[in-house]
Amino acid sequence: MKRFGGKVLFLDRSDINTDEIIPARYLTEPSRESLKPYLLEDIQLEGFSPTKDLAGKGAIVTRANFGCGSSREHAAWALEVNGIELVAAESFARIFRQNMFNCGMLAVSLSPEIIDRLFAEFSGKETEVAVDLEAPSFTFTADGSILEVPFTLSRFEGDLIEAGGWVELADARY
Repeated sequence: MKRFGGKVLFLDRSDINTDEIIPARYLTEPSRESLKPYLLEDIQLEGFSPTKDLAGKGAIVTRANFGCGSSREHAAWALEVNGIELVAAESFARIFRQNMFNCGMLAVSLSPEIIDRLFAEFSGKETEVAVDLEAPSFTFTADGSILEVPFTLSRFEGDLIEAGGWVELADARY
């Protein structure tokens, strides 16, 4: 099973679409790995630099409707090859969220109040998140501050995570 958590990247904007996650001009790249340098290349966020801000991150916390736009899997793949296995947001585009789980990655919806609290207490700091899939819960830490946040997964989502994604789950069951 994949390891989830690590350093957190805060993207303080709603409606980040799949073209901003991985620009369409790179969809002809021959492998998932070849998408790596282009993650979030076109996103417009004040003070954000993909070449500087993505390094070493394992998770994203963001606002509502993350992954809207086209339904291509490339957006989830670009996150995965960059080591980002977890996105926590107020909400997700349905197909993007399923693509994340199909790749064995976590796309977890949290209430707007919890997202607001995470931004208020942890954004701009060296924040880490640990994931307990048994609970299930996140533990966010930075500068001595700790916040435990429970979340829910459906049984099928848990099965996808445990197996490592849809292909692995199908191989094991069918």
